[in-house]
Amino acid sequence: MPELLIELFSEEIPARMQARAAEELCAALLKALSPLMTAAPRPLFGPRRIAALGEMAARAETPGREERGPRLGAPDAALDGFLRKHGATRDQLTQQGQFWVLQKPGQVTEAAALLAGTLPGLLRGFPWPKSMRWGTSDFAWVRPLQRILCVLDGEPVPFALAQGEDAVHGLAAAGLTEGHRVLAGTEPFPVRSFADYESGLRERFVVADAAERERIIGTGIAGLAAAEGLEVVPDRGLLAEVAGLVEWPVPLLGRIDEAYMDLPPEVMRTSMRVNQRYFALRHGDGRAAARFAVVSNIIPRDGGAAIVAGNERVLRARLSDARFFWDQDLKQPLESTLPKLEGVVFHARLGTQGQRVARLERLAGLVAPMGGAEPGLAARAARLAKADLATGMVGEFPELQGVMGRYYALAGGEDPRVAEAIGTHYRPLGPGDAVPAEPVAVAVALADKLDQLVGFFAVDERPTGSGDPYALRRAALGIIRLIRENGLRLPLAGLIGEAFFGYPQSTGSTASPEFGMAVAAETMQAGWRPPAGSAHPPMVAAFAAGLLDFLVERLRVQLRAEGARHDILTAVFGAAPDDDLVRLLARSDALATMLATPDGANLLAAYKRAANILRIETRKDGPHDGPVDPARFVTGAERALGEAVAGTAAGVAAALAAEDFLAAMAQLASLRAPVDAFFDQVVVNDADPQLRANRLRLLHMLCAAMDAVADVSKIEG
Repeated sequence: MPELLIELFSEEIPARMQARAAEELCAALLKALSPLMTAAPRPLFGPRRIAALGEMAARAETPGREERGPRLGAPDAALDGFLRKHGATRDQLTQQGQFWVLQKPGQVTEAAALLAGTLPGLLRGFPWPKSMRWGTSDFAWVRPLQRILCVLDGEPVPFALAQGEDAVHGLAAAGLTEGHRVLAGTEPFPVRSFADYESGLRERFVVADAAERERIIGTGIAGLAAAEGLEVVPDRGLLAEVAGLVEWPVPLLGRIDEAYMDLPPEVMRTSMRVNQRYFALRHGDGRAAARFAVVSNIIPRDGGAAIVAGNERVLRARLSDARFFWDQDLKQPLESTLPKLEGVVFHARLGTQGQRVARLERLAGLVAPMGGAEPGLAARAARLAKADLATGMVGEFPELQGVMGRYYALAGGEDPRVAEAIGTHYRPLGPGDAVPAEPVAVAVALADKLDQLVGFFAVDERPTGSGDPYALRRAALGIIRLIRENGLRLPLAGLIGEAFFGYPQSTGSTASPEFGMAVAAETMQAGWRPPAGSAHPPMVAAFAAGLLDFLVERLRVQLRAEGARHDILTAVFGAAPDDDLVRLLARSDALATMLATPDGANLLAAYKRAANILRIETRKDGPHDGPVDPARFVTGAERALGEAVAGTAAGVAAALAAEDFLAAMAQLASLRAPVDAFFDQVVVNDADPQLRANRLRLLHMLCAAMDAVADVSKIEG
């Protein structure tokens, strides 16, 4: 099929917007150019351009068709309305039987005409996160748009963005683009194919493909570092961002003044990354190196000496500012900043950071003994965990919260375990981030995330669709990973209730009747009932159950990402809503192991057969959930199944109580033989109504025995 190349050439586009914009351009083209385009184009992007490379048919023809109109003799108004609807005249009608019929000819769509008619509107409505207007035109783009390249099958497709009196600065599509602003100048060059485009840009010092620019930068700075016995500190996000800032990357190495090498390495890395987009280097043993990498967008005539000197001068000024904050913060104990947190709002409906510190101190002390931590140390770490938010360094570099708290705690003589907990309590920050393992750190990290989830759920600021402004899904996955990877046996529902009562909105004179009610009401409406012996009032227990459902749903998402049987977790949780995630997963794993055997697979099939029979017969004269009468067994197969189910139910209950889940599943698997024999030898719907009823009750007893382990109806397959 003919090749289509479209490029929108503008002033510099923010690096963070380029990839998304190119992908959205390709998606919009696929939608707008259907049916001539059947596959999404390939996105291309860089500092001054977004582009799409694809294929589309030169033309498409739709077959003609007949449209039946009003009956012969119908009122003129009906006939005129039919003709207006189809844009036809009376002389185009024919008579077929008792009706007027319109023969509609097929339509031919030419690709060039479709492009010229579609692209102006598509570009005018393009969804940039932020856009601007310039001059007197109403047209908006992320930065002033300078050229439009549109080439189909080797020929330019001309079209203008003008609309009415808005000439849009005379912008019109052509077969021209430009190379590097500095190294190649602004003289345009013609393009007739992607090969022309790619080679022409390269000749003019532009690497069109962002992935290739990343490779050039990555291998370039790694090579320069290796030549000095160093390595680059990995930073995938910075690599992608810098690739969006340069068209012709030229890596260079600079030197860090030794006077600043006693600063924490995280401070130096953050200052270099955030302010200047420099890459940090380190020694093989992990120590920070007095070197940094910078990527130029030009080929320096002096080998980069002037560029490096200028960047070294800028970095000295940046690190001098960091030195000032570091020295000032060290002049006072970390705890002395806590009063300032009383004036820092955590959330308008959830109070201040100072109030949050008090909640974390209490909650971490409760969690600590459950994970083998000393409550006093956990409470101390929680008290200081947010203190660095009021320091000068974190005020300048918010990315360093927690990190700086650790350094200041160590400098103030705090227990190393307290300092470690302060430094890691935000973790894990994402799927690839490490999980705290030291017990005090685990307790504080759990308290932090539980408090966050409980608070925002209580004021009904839950995630909706793709929106999650308070990162609650990430907090939930953090709790799950902390529990799973540390093997913690925690009563989550109880801890959620304790976190709930940590908020003044839940008790006392400041109690708010709406606090937590949205979640609790939904849980109750879904059929939830308070468990026997609950330590919390029904409303609080319902709130905890609703939040536990959210956590289990996040666990299902995690299992799906790992390729595990998330449907089995759903089935197990459906039978016994367990707030001990370790026990829940162990039970799910045991069930998955059993279902992977021939006995398990056949038993699952038998369950579904029994459930289908019961569903059908229950509609007739059910339910069939009464006691089974062994005296009405007339075959050995039904007698054997009755005895097996009765014995298995007791054995499964004992094994589950002892948390011997493999034994419980072995008990279930032993039902396979009697179940197979029953379905082979017994007619459930016997002519004798009493035999039929007894056999249906036996099937109900079989299903109930299996449902005690898991809601088997939710298992896929």
